[in-house]
Amino acid sequence: MRLIFTNKGRMALKEISSNKCFEGLQKVFEHDSVELSCKMKFGIYLPPKAETEKCPALYWLSGLTCTEQNFISKAGYQQAASEHGLIIIAPDTSPRGCNIKGEDESWDFGTGAGFYVDATEDPWKTNYRMYSYVTEELPRLINANFPVDPQRMSIFGHSMGGHGALICALKNPGKYKAYDATHLVKSYPSSQLDILIDQGKDDQFLTDGQLLPDNFIAACTEKKVPVVFRLQEGYDHSYYFIATFITDHIRHHAKYLNA
Repeated sequence: MRLIFTNKGRMALKEISSNKCFEGLQKVFEHDSVELSCKMKFGIYLPPKAETEKCPALYWLSGLTCTEQNFISKAGYQQAASEHGLIIIAPDTSPRGCNIKGEDESWDFGTGAGFYVDATEDPWKTNYRMYSYVTEELPRLINANFPVDPQRMSIFGHSMGGHGALICALKNPGKYKAYDATHLVKSYPSSQLDILIDQGKDDQFLTDGQLLPDNFIAACTEKKVPVVFRLQEGYDHSYYFIATFITDHIRHHAKYLNA
């Protein structure tokens, strides 16, 4: 275990694990979150390039029921991140251990299901502030402790996290350099986006009508926002699907972040 201190001497981060991967380092840290009023973990991959210079930061938002571990252990993204010189950050999907009645009763509400929004009602509004955590507190923490270039930042995700990535991007024009998610494009004040979406054709959530990509494509068409939508034959909603196409998405972000 290793502790990282701020320049005022207060403990900011506790290193939980560190593993060499494609000449870089895959690490997990824990810290006390001000926004969420609990301890939070995040994974971060530091490419070999980060040893000598600042690198772009690419934030990944995971889907329902996930922790920081799902993406870093299943997606197989580290080789592409190493090759493109990107620092990739993967936070948890919700606050944990808040002892709120009902937070553990459903897989799609509460623990593991923060939806990257700020709750507005009691008893949730004190802890469930994932939007503020992802867009404000976590980037400040990353910028202060790791060799990232804060002017080169991007965001992407899967499922709940894909929707969360676009929420974060659309509410903060110009903050992120590229986008990879779905929904809400009609409210964006500009057409300066370049969106890449992969959708598994055999995704049960698509079959059940819970995902509405046609609506999103129509909104992009109306706003004249460039979008590449790829319906992938035979693929479902799982991390096997993510692992198959993750390199394409990292390359998509890298062409802007490394421009």
